[in-house]
Parts: sequence; structure tokens; C-alpha cells
Amino acid sequence: MKKSVLLAGSLLMAWAVQAQSTVNGYVYEDVNGNGRKDKREKGIQKVAVTNGREVTLTDAKGKYTLPVGQDNIISVIKPSGYNVRLNSANLPQFYYIHKPQGSPALKFKGVAPTGPLPKSVDFALAPAQEGDEFTMLLFGDPQPYTEQEVDFFARGIVAEVEGIKNVPFGLSLGDLVGNDLKLFNPYIKAVKKVGIPWYNLMGNHDINFDAKADSLADETYEAHFGPANYAFNYGKVHFIVLDDVLYPDPRDGKSYWGGFRKDQLDFVENDLKLVPKDHLVVLAFHIPLSEPDGDAFRDEDRQRLFDLLKDHPHTLSLSAHTHLQKQDFFSKAEGWHQDKPHHHYNAGTTSGDWYSGKLDQNGVPESTMRDGTPKGYAFLHFKGSQYTIDYKVANQPKEYQMDLFLPKVVARGRNTSAGVFVNFFMGSERDTVLYRVDDGPWKPMAFQSDYDPAFLHKLHEWDLAEELMPGRRPSNPAKSQHLWRGNIPTNLSVGEHAIEVKATDMFGRTFTQKGRYRIEEPKQVQ
Repeated sequence: MKKSVLLAGSLLMAWAVQAQSTVNGYVYEDVNGNGRKDKREKGIQKVAVTNGREVTLTDAKGKYTLPVGQDNIISVIKPSGYNVRLNSANLPQFYYIHKPQGSPALKFKGVAPTGPLPKSVDFALAPAQEGDEFTMLLFGDPQPYTEQEVDFFARGIVAEVEGIKNVPFGLSLGDLVGNDLKLFNPYIKAVKKVGIPWYNLMGNHDINFDAKADSLADETYEAHFGPANYAFNYGKVHFIVLDDVLYPDPRDGKSYWGGFRKDQLDFVENDLKLVPKDHLVVLAFHIPLSEPDGDAFRDEDRQRLFDLLKDHPHTLSLSAHTHLQKQDFFSKAEGWHQDKPHHHYNAGTTSGDWYSGKLDQNGVPESTMRDGTPKGYAFLHFKGSQYTIDYKVANQPKEYQMDLFLPKVVARGRNTSAGVFVNFFMGSERDTVLYRVDDGPWKPMAFQSDYDPAFLHKLHEWDLAEELMPGRRPSNPAKSQHLWRGNIPTNLSVGEHAIEVKATDMFGRTFTQKGRYRIEEPKQVQ
């Protein structure tokens, strides 16, 4: 009798442990839009759901089961042709946070205790018209350190795209704020005005600096935005969003390092098993992948990521962080497994050079980045598994894709070390940049990794000013990776001459810009 009671008790205990270690629920079509699964609302089969590591598909009735611990975020991987619910701030609600005890005590508040798991954790989807051709909006590093800088971001960037049409969603590439996590809500309020669903990811200035482990560094981020690692689909594009900030740095327990934990890369591996090979895989994170043997990113993490992508011929990765703009191409020499190099776009930032520089007509810092790239944002255009990228300079027409710097006047017939410089903001050393004078023959310009003379001129204005200027001096320059130089002809007639530049980008598109200079007879030395 005692043995039977003990056996029954053991079975009940085992059942209880099992019940606590799994989560069940449905992904369903929310016909009436109330966010609750009603009896007549049918489940949707073959939709991916994840606990942050494992990924499973719903069955014929839309049901899923996943293992769960004491700190998990369960999220649905939005399939193409469906929308997830939005909250009042246009943030997608595709997740359920399971933290029965809540976040640990931290300077900035994390997640409140969520208590026991509900009997069913369900995810509502609504059918949507999604074509294979669409455009998304991309913000790099808003990074306000104060309420005033949130206002600069709102008036200098958000106001320009407020109410934008025919763009189904946007994404910010981390450093949503600058260390003060109380600014998350003002940031959310600002971005809400764009008026479209908005995804976010975590940067090194969005972490809890008093966290003792990397897995706890995102507690306040999670309370505002949900999981720091997730995925979703739109058209024939599969997006994977990851936190690539290791904090504290595992090498010394201080600062941070670019890389991934094992559970994050396990999630990528499990997720990619369900992604069709003819789809484009877009990975988004904050710190750029950097180059092997550099110190900004852990080499073995980048290599495992490349290993996981080896059978996916269409890929793109996105980052911000540097407050520069750069195109990287990883080949087999850098551990990439395919003949076609992997393109990594390190995007320019919406804060530019941290809200520095002269104030524009609206009282917003112009904030040109250290490589001469003006602050701005990007549009990614997708057509099937193909893509193009446009960088939009804030407060400028969309045609403004390069900046020319050349002398205003030179002496006729006298050699000059001055030149015409072109900063092609989206360019790379692989691109072709030509110039001509007075409709003459086109000649190639020479690529050079150097300081942008136009940015140096901005610095000199600050350093040579007789009186204090409003705002803050820009940072010292960084070498631009999209700068070209051509010689200035002086053996032409006295008078004005036109210079035209033609740049062809990696997508085969051509952009032009024009400038003028004057030739005068040399001044005689008395």
C-alpha cells in the first residue's frame, strides 16, 4: 500500500515538474481582432515559435509545445502573409515574457514577476497582403543622452518620415538611448510618430551596466521591447535580430565585446533549418562583424555564424555602432563559405556624430559623422531575395548621395596639389567613380582611405572661431572608406569651369553631382 502511494506521489511530482517545464499554446487567426483565441478561431499550422533557443512548428491545429525554464521569452516568428498585433506605441507584440520571479534588482527596473505560466500562451495573427516587393526603414543609433537630444532626434529625423506611406515597418539598430534607460519611453514616444510597426534591437548603450552576467544585461530592454533575439518574415525575406553585445566582457569582466552566447547561435541554427534556401536572410545587430584578427568581435562567434549560413546563398547583415558608414564584404579568406562574398552594411546613424556641430535652421545639430557622412537613415528595398539600399541624408533631397570638395579658384597654368574630392556616402573601394571637366572625357578618380577635407574644414571653423559657437564641437576625424580624389586641371581658359562626378554603386545604379571652380591669371609677386 505504501509503495502504491509513494509511486502515485512520484508520478504526480514528475507530472508537476514536467508541467512547469513546458509551455503550450496556439498560433491562431484572430478574426475579430480582440487578441483572444475564441472557440471559432482556427489555429494556423506550420508557424515557427521559439523559447529563445529551440524552435518548433505548430501542428495542424496551430498548437505548439516548447521547453521553458524560469527566465524565457516565448515568441512567434511572424510568417509572411500575416501581421502581429501592435501596442499603442506601434511596437509589435509577438512575445510572452515568462519570468515568474521577475528581473533581479537593478538600477533601472526590469520585468515585474509574471507568476505561473498561463494554461495556454497563444499568439494572434491577422492575414495581411504582403508582396515580394517592399521597402523597410532603418535607423542607426538614435542614442540620446538627454531629453533635449531625444527632441533633436524627433525633430531632425522622425519629423522627416512622420506618416510615411508604403513602408510596412522600420527597425532601429541599437543604442536606442545613451546609458540612461529612463529615456526608453521618450524614445518610444518619438518613434511612434513615424506611424508604422517598429522593431528594435539592443546596443551597448542600452544594457544594464550593473548586471553580473550577459544573460541579465538586457532586463530593462526586455521590459520595454521584449526579446533581444527574435526573427520574423516578410515576403521572401527572413529577418534575424540579435543582441551581439557581450557584457561584461568575458575576457576581463569589464566593458563589452562584440559576439554571441552559445544559446543565441543555437537559436540561429534551429531557426535557419526552417527557412527556405531561396529566401533572403537578413541579420541585424548592433556591433559590426568586424574583420578576423580584429579585437572588436569574437572571431569564433563570427565563424560559427558564417558556418550556419553556408547553405543560404542570399544573405545580408546590418549593424551601426561606429557612427561611420561602411560596406564590408567577407570572402572565403575571412571564413565565408560561398563564392559570392557576404555583404555587411555598417549603417550611418540618426544621431550622426552624437548631436554635435553647428545648429541648422531648426536649432538641430547638423552632426556630420567623422568620415564625412551626414547624419541620416536608410531605406532597404526588397524584390524577392534581392535588395538595394538607399541612404537618405537628413534635411536634404534624396538625390544628395555624395559631397564634392574642391578649391574655389586656382592659378592658370600653375600646378596645384589641391584636388577635387568626392565623398560617395554609400560607396566602397569596389565602386567606380568618374569625373569630367566642361563636358570633356570621363576620367577615373582614385579611391583613398583618408580624412574627408570637407569634415576637416568644419573642424577648423570651430577651432579658429574667435567666439564660442552654439552647440558642441564635432569629434576628431576618422578615415573615410568612401572617398575619391581627382586632379584639378589648371591649363584651361580663365573663367569658370564645371566639374561633374558620376558614381556607380554596388547595385549598378549611377549618381551624379556637379561643382564649379574658377581659373585666374597668377598674381604677380611684388
